[in-house]
Amino acid sequence: MNYRERIIISPDIMLGKPVIKGTRITVEFIVKKMSEGMEVNEIIAEYPPLTRDDIMACLAYSADVISRDEILVS
Repeated sequence: MNYRERIIISPDIMLGKPVIKGTRITVEFIVKKMSEGMEVNEIIAEYPPLTRDDIMACLAYSADVISRDEILVS
């Protein structure tokens, strides 16, 4: 999955948060919905512009970001 084709970052859109291309739906929003138990099909039903590949791109992006950051545990 090449998330770079689906996830964009622009200071003019959602204050520069990563969003799904062509929308104002943030990666953060999708990951949060999934962490709350929402399934891919439910997200797509609620937000018709999205596809399964968009949601998988959010997960791939998140995994990539986490793998590059130093994780702090308190």
